[in-house]
Amino acid sequence: MERPILKAFVLVFSVTVMLIGGCAGQNEPPSVKKSRAIATENIELRKELERRNMQIEKLKGQHMEEIDEQKQLLAECLHEKELWQNKSRQNIRSQVKGVLDTVLEENKKLSDENARLKEQIEELQKQPQ
Repeated sequence: MERPILKAFVLVFSVTVMLIGGCAGQNEPPSVKKSRAIATENIELRKELERRNMQIEKLKGQHMEEIDEQKQLLAECLHEKELWQNKSRQNIRSQVKGVLDTVLEENKKLSDENARLKEQIEELQKQPQ
């Protein structure tokens, strides 16, 4: 029977301490209550600040990833642009070469014909009339 009495005594003692503590807490001066409220608010603000700082760091990481992706995309685009410019130059060269070859061939034909016609003129002038 000692055990239930001991448990009852501990329970009564705990309730008494809580009641005294609760009553004493209400008799605190306003400056202490205000200080506790400010301390509680400071704790909440620090937690909020920490959450915001973590969010900022996360966003910075995402931002850096996006910048890296954009830099890589820019490098790829510049490389592709250079390839297209080289193809364009090569295409222009081949077109100019084709036109030049045609012009040179036509020029040779005309020069040959001109030489042939000069020979004919000379032969005609040599013939007696």
